[in-house]
Amino acid sequence: MSQALQELLDLLDLEQIEENIFRGQSRFAVVPRVFGGQVAAQALVAAGRTVPADRPAHSLHAYFLRPGDAGAPIVYTVDRIRDGRSFTTRRVVAVQHGKPIFHLSASFQTYEEGLEHQEPMPSAPAPDTLPTSQARLRDYRHLAPAVVERFLEARGAVDLRYVDEPPYGRFGEPREPHSQVWFRTTGELADDPLLHVVLATYVSDMTLLDSVLLAHGRGGWAVGDVVGASLDHAMWFHRPFRADEWLLYDQQSPSTYGGRGLGQARIYTQDGRLAVSVIQEGLVRVPREESSRPS
Repeated sequence: MSQALQELLDLLDLEQIEENIFRGQSRFAVVPRVFGGQVAAQALVAAGRTVPADRPAHSLHAYFLRPGDAGAPIVYTVDRIRDGRSFTTRRVVAVQHGKPIFHLSASFQTYEEGLEHQEPMPSAPAPDTLPTSQARLRDYRHLAPAVVERFLEARGAVDLRYVDEPPYGRFGEPREPHSQVWFRTTGELADDPLLHVVLATYVSDMTLLDSVLLAHGRGGWAVGDVVGASLDHAMWFHRPFRADEWLLYDQQSPSTYGGRGLGQARIYTQDGRLAVSVIQEGLVRVPREESSRPS
């Protein structure tokens, strides 16, 4: 296991300070605020620790309310909404400096047999034929060295491989609003279903709005041609999977309007099973100085 992955697992291992109250630490990400995937993952950990182990998470719905302060801990309060015969529902509020910064609702279900079908896995090159993030980022000489280093540090726990160039790798001309990424953790994980769901939640916020940027030829915060942030996030966990085995994150954007961009995606296991569906809306604004220029 890499040191970066161990540090991430430590970050997700919340301290219980009272019944239904947990505390998590924060760290700086590639932007000067707490990474949204970290808050979502920690909130899901808090919810999951109040649920029987035989009820895996099957969905979450979340809103990012305020930017998180990476220099301060986050307190997660869990509300035990319902404990039914098959389903368990939890609501989590993340608080910093006395104000809520994030809200999550999550549902858990006991396993049961039922009907089954899925959308087939799209075609994609095998992950071992693609360059690593480290190799690819080192070639982007148009990015400031500090930006590259922040990317590398933030993604040290995850082997993340783009099928095509990411938005910040080639920008200036609109492309198809579709992006594919293979990912897995940089080391083996314990056989804890909640842990694998939590790691997928963490990674899901890294690239989901890429397809929005591609549609408009934007490079993102790394090149300063948009200002953005996650607004809301939803995930449905369909089938068991492991986050330490290759997963294909197939992402697209159906719409951008009103300063908001929508990304939707599916996550497949390498053998073609649909594991997760994801939808996120994000704030995507053109910088004021650019939007105010005369045409």
